[in-house]
Amino acid sequence: MGYFKSLKGRDRPLSAVPRLVYIFLAFALIAQMLFHASQPRPVARAADLPYAPKTEFLHIASLGEPVTLSKVLMLWLQAFDYQSGISIRFMDLDPVRLSQWLGTILELDPDSNYPLVAASQMYADIPRKETQRIMSEFVHEQFLKKPNKRWRALGHIAILAKHSLNDLPLALKYAKSLANYATDPNIPGWAKQMQFSLLEDMGELEAARIYIGGLLASGEVKTPQEIHLLEERLLELEKKIKK
Repeated sequence: MGYFKSLKGRDRPLSAVPRLVYIFLAFALIAQMLFHASQPRPVARAADLPYAPKTEFLHIASLGEPVTLSKVLMLWLQAFDYQSGISIRFMDLDPVRLSQWLGTILELDPDSNYPLVAASQMYADIPRKETQRIMSEFVHEQFLKKPNKRWRALGHIAILAKHSLNDLPLALKYAKSLANYATDPNIPGWAKQMQFSLLEDMGELEAARIYIGGLLASGEVKTPQEIHLLEERLLELEKKIKK
């Protein structure tokens, strides 16, 4: 006890170690502790989100299970804002790279709506205009590929464009796409009728009147309640136009 072995195999008491060595080791330990304590806490950056790989590569990497891989990547992307205890604000995520990842994940599983739900309801709600616009255009582009399946996301984006971006022309663009391309008769009337509400908000009363008249004449509106509502709106518009 109280002894250590030298390299030559001889035993020496600890008291034989020069006092200066102990002092040096103590200072070295304290200096190391102070150095680590003085280092700034690591901060993750938006640029840390890498570019999405090519879909062809991911199809090969999925080993025949692209749907499973898409779910794994979606979980990874949603967890990206929290890395090893480092928190990244959603606002700081690179919106271009984010849209690329969402598009790639959607290509792996085209029948999934979750990437569009995330884009329209989570990432598009980030209070940053650039992110909102990029997410909105992403949703619109993806809607055009499968309008009857992806109309809900575009409807949400049209509302966001009106209220968050205060961009009525952009909201009208999305509403027109919704009315023109989403042809499934099971799509609710409000999605089709969003266009004339926006036209009225923009002061385009005559255009709104023509649109409602055309909608009634087309026979697309089936339920008596919706027909009655449209007829009332048409009368209101005609009164406003005459003033």
